[in-house]
Amino acid sequence: MIVWGGVIDPINYTNTGGKYNPTTDSWTATNTTNAPTGRYAHTAVWTGSEMIVWGGYHGINSLNTGGKYNPGTDSWTATSTTNAPAARNSNTAVWTGSEMIVWGGGANVYFNTGGRYNPSTDSWAATSTTNAPAARNSHTAVWAGNEMIVWGGYDGTNFLNTGGRYDSGADSWAATSIANAPTARYRHTAVGTGSEMIVWGGTDDLSPFNTGGRYDPSADTWTATSTNAADARFSHTAVWTGSEMIVWGELILTGTD
Repeated sequence: MIVWGGVIDPINYTNTGGKYNPTTDSWTATNTTNAPTGRYAHTAVWTGSEMIVWGGYHGINSLNTGGKYNPGTDSWTATSTTNAPAARNSNTAVWTGSEMIVWGGGANVYFNTGGRYNPSTDSWAATSTTNAPAARNSHTAVWAGNEMIVWGGYDGTNFLNTGGRYDSGADSWAATSIANAPTARYRHTAVGTGSEMIVWGGTDDLSPFNTGGRYDPSADTWTATSTNAADARFSHTAVWTGSEMIVWGELILTGTD
């Protein structure tokens, strides 16, 4: 597991990180030589050989810079800014198998734009805005077969229960159904199972949720998740094991765990 970046106190944004080996229960620091500027609210994807980080916020400005980290050589290479999306934070990123797609986010304004980054050529191509979901941040995105599915988030005024499926091959968008979709929210989690997207938790700033839904992109349908669930929460984490979704941690309105 590789962790990188974040906030270490109210005014310091770090460009440090670590590699955790669960077999030996040990940590090794990541190199800071040529590492991207310290930041938080950025994204990271794993390509199979490198971690790519991009975007985020550095205390004064949002960023459209990033870096590719090779854990084998403990080295960083900057990502190109030519044709990169506008600087932003609280966006999403997914790995398609050959490209990183970043989308949405905010930086004083909210975006419904994004970009496809090819690490082999160090090049960017913009994602279409035709039929794209409304601009938002603090949403989720998963890669499902040949599509990126984005859902939920906040547009500066409203919490959202809308989303879209992005076909990177055709550079085209299709809206996700809102019939039986979960309640509008942000700061939730989403995982891809290979055939469905599962969203869970989050908040509308009035109360946290312990509800969610399973979205089937092939049928464009939603099925609610059981409410015999963990405590309501937001800003938690979630992973897919191959057969189950595991959620952990929480921020609730009465404190943190």
